[in-house]
Amino acid sequence: MSAEQALARPQPLPSPGIGPGIGNEAPVAHVGGLPVSTLSLDALIAKMLVEAPLRRSLEQQPSLVFDANGQGLSMNATDPDFRANLAQADLIHADGQIIVAASRWFGGPQIADRSSTTDMFIDSLKPAADAQVSYYLLGGEEKVNAACAKEILALAPGLQLAGRRNGFWKPEEEDAVIDAINAAAPDVLWVGTGKPREQAFCVRNRDRIKAGWIVTCGGLFNYITGDYPRAPLWMQKSGFEWLHRMATRPKELAWRYITTNPHALWLIWKHRHG
Repeated sequence: MSAEQALARPQPLPSPGIGPGIGNEAPVAHVGGLPVSTLSLDALIAKMLVEAPLRRSLEQQPSLVFDANGQGLSMNATDPDFRANLAQADLIHADGQIIVAASRWFGGPQIADRSSTTDMFIDSLKPAADAQVSYYLLGGEEKVNAACAKEILALAPGLQLAGRRNGFWKPEEEDAVIDAINAAAPDVLWVGTGKPREQAFCVRNRDRIKAGWIVTCGGLFNYITGDYPRAPLWMQKSGFEWLHRMATRPKELAWRYITTNPHALWLIWKHRHG
C-alpha cells in the first residue's frame, strides 16, 4: 500500500481522553518478556496528538515510545544494553502482527490491533496537520530524509515540519544534533536510525531533548519514499510482512528474520509457560 492510498483511508481524530496525565492509561499485555500497550492504532495516534504538544508546552520530559516486533523480542533477550534502554520506554506498541496474535493466545489483556510504525506515521499526518502538531524527522540517508520530508508535506498540506536531519553523525557531533532539535522544539521527534542505535540515542539524550514525544521508527523514511516497498495489505494483516521484506531485501534482512523470528516465538512460549 502506498502512502497516498493509506492517506485515503478515514483518519483518526485527537481525543482528549487518552494518555498519561490526560486520561486513563490502557493496560499492557506481557508478550515475550515485554510490556506492550493494548491501545489500538487509532487510539495510539490520538494519544500522541494530544499528549505530545501538551508535554512540550509544559516543558516536561519527553515520552519515549518504542516498538515491539520479533527482532525486538529477540534483542531484548540477548542484548543487555538494548534491554536496559527498552526498559526506559514510557510506551511500547505492537509493531509486529506476531505481538498482537500472541496477546490473544494465552488469555490476559489483548492488544486491540497492530500499530506498525509506518501506519502510525502515515495515518497521523493529516490529523497532525489539522491539530498543528509539529514533527521533526531524524534518520536515514540525506537524500531519503529530504525526499520523505517533501513527500509528507505534499500528502498533508499544512503539516508543521519543524526540521529534519539525516541519521549519520560522528559522536562529537551529537551535541550539535541535539541543539538543532531543540531549536526546532518539535512536538514529536521521529528517530529512524535502526535498532539498537535509535533506542540508545533516545535514552541517552532524553533529558536534553525538547520535544513532547520521541518515537523510534527504524526504516520508516525509506518506506515513505518508496525505496523500501511495503507488503500487500493481506500480508501485513496476516503477519507475513516480514516474508515480503526478506524477499525484497534478502541481503539485508534474510539472516535477521531467520534467526530472530524463531527465537521470538520461543520467547513468547517461554514467558507464558515459565
